[in-house]
This record gives sequence, structure tokens and C-alpha cells, in this order.
Amino acid sequence: MSLPGSILLVGEGNFSFSASLSQQHNETATRVTATCLQSEEEALRHEGAAENIQIINSSGGAVVFGVDCTRLGECACLQDPLFDLVVFNFPHCGRKSGVKKNRDLLKNFFLSCVQVLAEDGEVHVSLCNGQGGTPADQPKREWHNSWQVVAMAAEAHLILTDVRPFESEKYQSYKCTGYRSQDKGFHVEKALVHVFTRSLPYTPARTLTVEETVDGQKVEFNLPAELSDFMFRGFLSANSVHPVRLVQDFLHKGLTEKWAVHMVTESVPFLLTAERLQACPHGVDAARWYRIRPAERELGADKQDGSSDKADPTRSKDQADAASEGDSGIYVLRPSLLPQIDELFTKNAECVNSAASHGENDKTIEGHSNEGHSNTCKHAPSLFGMSGLVFRNVSVNLWALPSFHQLVLRGIVPSECNPTALLGQRLESLLGPYGVSLVKEEGGLNVTAKPVGVVGNLFASNHGDHTSITACLNLDLLAVVLFSLPDWRLLWSHDPRFLKQFALRPSPGEAFHPFSLFPEHISFDISFWTASTYEEKEFHAVVREASHGTVERVKLIDRFSHPELSQTSYCYRLTYHSHTHALSHSQALQFHKQLESLLASRLQVTIR
Repeated sequence: MSLPGSILLVGEGNFSFSASLSQQHNETATRVTATCLQSEEEALRHEGAAENIQIINSSGGAVVFGVDCTRLGECACLQDPLFDLVVFNFPHCGRKSGVKKNRDLLKNFFLSCVQVLAEDGEVHVSLCNGQGGTPADQPKREWHNSWQVVAMAAEAHLILTDVRPFESEKYQSYKCTGYRSQDKGFHVEKALVHVFTRSLPYTPARTLTVEETVDGQKVEFNLPAELSDFMFRGFLSANSVHPVRLVQDFLHKGLTEKWAVHMVTESVPFLLTAERLQACPHGVDAARWYRIRPAERELGADKQDGSSDKADPTRSKDQADAASEGDSGIYVLRPSLLPQIDELFTKNAECVNSAASHGENDKTIEGHSNEGHSNTCKHAPSLFGMSGLVFRNVSVNLWALPSFHQLVLRGIVPSECNPTALLGQRLESLLGPYGVSLVKEEGGLNVTAKPVGVVGNLFASNHGDHTSITACLNLDLLAVVLFSLPDWRLLWSHDPRFLKQFALRPSPGEAFHPFSLFPEHISFDISFWTASTYEEKEFHAVVREASHGTVERVKLIDRFSHPELSQTSYCYRLTYHSHTHALSHSQALQFHKQLESLLASRLQVTIR
């Protein structure tokens, strides 16, 4: 952070740290306020306290006695103005208190300090090595034997943004005291300063009503609530510095060195008819479609980018109707851009064939087929590209994305060029340095990367002396791989600290630095009785909505069918984990209780 305008220190003993800090800021506009729990009479008994207090006062600072760091909001002299930095060095309940009491101290301090902390302020907590319970501690203590500082801060909606060594040598007059509530020092070697900042609040799911023209007909529909935060974010807009746009630009630049690439900029509807999607070869499995039935606008819903807290109570019924009546008259949220690229080629067949026959320039492209034979194209082959948001009705899992940005490339190339090998080699040369590889499968190539799995595929269709080559790439998962993101959900963060790292358009390979370090994994089980109409995909949709997207994994751990009641009991284990927001145990429990309520009302299940 920049030089703080005001600093609050709590839990001081002999005030030596505050005195040293005051001297450092003596010639700046920074205001230092040092506080301690003891009365003035008790505080002055500490060795050197009187001299240190005098230094603070003479430097323009202030000293306040009798301040409980767990009740800062009750101290009138600390209310205005708010503090840019709150410091708590080596907190301890005193004497031989156990880890639970010290956890409670930390939690209550964090809940208290946010009441006097500026909106963009920082909280610094210094702990002895091992106490924090994070991987920064060396050696790291077992979680249950640590103070669990990240979890305690999360209770106050604070996230750990940095961990740095406690550099006692920078504070020349600092003398640590307080070992077991005595005027004795303690070891600060390998001590760590934990830096916390505020987390953004969670964005509630909302009912979003969208109106589009599909096949010449206006269609108004309610978007499934769990998808509302994916819509209208503009990540692929021309001036965007979002990682998915940077990946698309990287691929476009690399491909144009060997191919003539034409990106289509016209917008296409989010909806497709089920019949049209079924007619598309290489389409997405119908089990992963989001089926949509046009609906009248409901009270509380907003068109396009408006918001509403109202849930969509008809969603499950619509899907059940679609399943029972077949796909006639049913629309589908586009699961792929392949139907649109098919339509593009149909409309522009003459232009496409001309580009395939004559090329766009005089480059000669050489490559090698999978069998090792050389192949040569006299002209740079042409590719037409289209990118946009697609939707997949998938189960909650670590690398299963319900919505992502897809890039589709297609070209008509002379068959003698072996276009699959040609395009595959070019993609592998661009992406291979980042751990992406191409694996041969029946009908084409899969583009894969660890740990995310399949990030795209290539396939070809022969048309005599010309071959149609198509590449489908998941830009979101490629962004995860190329920028070393720990979680795809970061791509959808509203926190400005995320995009700030990409403001200078970094090249792939430059590692991302998380703004929320070491978030806790929290697990809860849920079990319920269902009727015969239970659809597991609907359960996963409600999980996403109720948890605000914080559930990372869902695992079925037990299933039992009652032989007489025609009911089945399911038990799932849900893992809550967030790299974008503070997620405390109490917050996760609140989400879990909301899930139970939604499941009972939406899916008519009986919570056990």
C-alpha cells in the first residue's frame, strides 16, 4: 500500500514498536495512534514505556490507554477518521492460554478492527513462526494445532493478501516483551506479518430476463439463476485486458504467422432451437444442454443486465416439461458455436471456397503429417474464427465450467496439405511451452493440459480435393493454464485486484499472483429423500445458486432406495472453497442452510 495517512496499533506493551514507527514517520503526514489494554498506571510499569510514550507524543502521535482490541467500535476517539492501517503485533491471551483462546482473540479482533478500518485499508498481524497455520510457516503446524489466522479473518470478511517476514531490525528501538504476561522477551526469528484486506461482498443470484431474435422470431426467456453472473461481462470486447481476451489475441497473432485468420465480429443469439442443434455434427451431448422454454416476464425479473433478488421458481418445471414432451418448440442456451460457424460457411460459401482455392497471400506453408511425411501448401490457408460465451449443464466439479468463452476456427484447405496435422502443429508450437499437448483420437485431435484436462479439439471433414478443418478451444481453461491461475472461477471475479494484474497485457507464462492466499476448504454433508422425478443436474444447479459459486466439488457418498416407499435417499459431500472472496465457516454454513431451503422448495425433497 502507499504511505498510510493513519496507523492504529493495538495491544502494545512497552510501546517500543510504536515509538520506532513514530520516528520513521516523524517527517511525514502519517498519524500514529498507539493503544494498549492496560491502564496508564499499569502500562508505565513496563521498562522503557515512559520514554517510548514521550517519543510518540513528541512525534505528533497519540497514546490511548484501556483500549480493548476486541471492542474498538466502542472507543469514540478511534471512530473518525478511519485508519488506513491497523497493526496487532504478536497477539496473545496471556500466560499459558491454548490455541482455541488465541483463535477467539484473533476472530474478535478482526470483527472489531473492521469497524475502524478505511474501505481500502490493511490489517497487519504479526505471529511467531508456526502460529498462523499457513504454508508460509516453516515448518507448518498441523491445522488443528494452529491459530488458523486466515479462517479467523474470514469471519470479518477479510482475505490474506500477503505474508512477509517480520523485520525487527527495521525498528531499532523495538524490544519485544510479554512472554507469558511478563516483562520477558520471546523469539521473533522467522516471525511473519500477515497482511489482510477487505473482501468484496458476494453477488446474489438473480433472475435475468433476456429478449433475443432467433430465426426471425422474438423470444423472451428467463436465464437460469446460477448463470446470471456470467452474462454481459464483455471479456472479449475490443479493448478488454481480461485474460480470455489476451489468450485469444495470443492465438490470433501466432496463427496469422502461418494462416490467414478472419475473425467474425457479428453477434449471434444465445439461444438455438433444439432441432437446429441436433442437426449439427460434432455437437454437444444433449444431456449437457440448458433447455429453455420461452416464458412471460415475471414480476421482479429484469431484462438483460438488470438485477433482481427473486429466484426463478419455474425453472425445474420447465426442464421437466421439456424432458417429457421432447424437444419440439424448445430452445437451448448455445452449448457451442459450431452451429453458428456452420451457418457462416453456408452463407459465405463462395467467399470461403475462393479463399481456400487461392489463399490470401503468397506464403508457402510447410508441415509434417502424423506419419512423418512432409506436406506443403502453396498459399497460406484461410481460417474463419468466431468467439463467444457458451453454456454447459454440467455437474459441479473442479474443472467443470457451466459457462466459458469458446473460440471456433474453421477453414477449407486443399487435402494435400494434411490440414489437421498442419493446424495441430501450429497450435502445439504456440501452446506446447505452457504444458499443452495434442492427443490423437478417433476423428481428430484432443487439446489437453494438466491439471485441467481437455481444453479443445480439432476435427476434419473431407470434401474431395478439399478438407474442412475445425478447431474448438476453451479460452477460459487456456487462460488458467497460460497464466497459472489456481481456479477458473477467478476469471469471473468482480474484484479490481484481479484485472489490475493484466492491465499491461502480460504475455502468457507470466504467473498470476493471487490476491487471496491460502483460502480454507470447508466441507459439509447434505442428505435428503427424493421422489422418482429427481434429476441430479437440477440438484447441481441449485448448489451453484445457493452457494454463490463457492462449492468446488460435489461427491455422492451414499445412496439408498427404500424398498416400500418408492423413495431414494442421497447423501452428498460438498466442498466449499473460494479464491475470490472471504469464505468463513459461518458463511459457508449460511450458504449450506440456504441450499437446504432451496432444495426443499424447488425440488420437493425432504431434508434428513
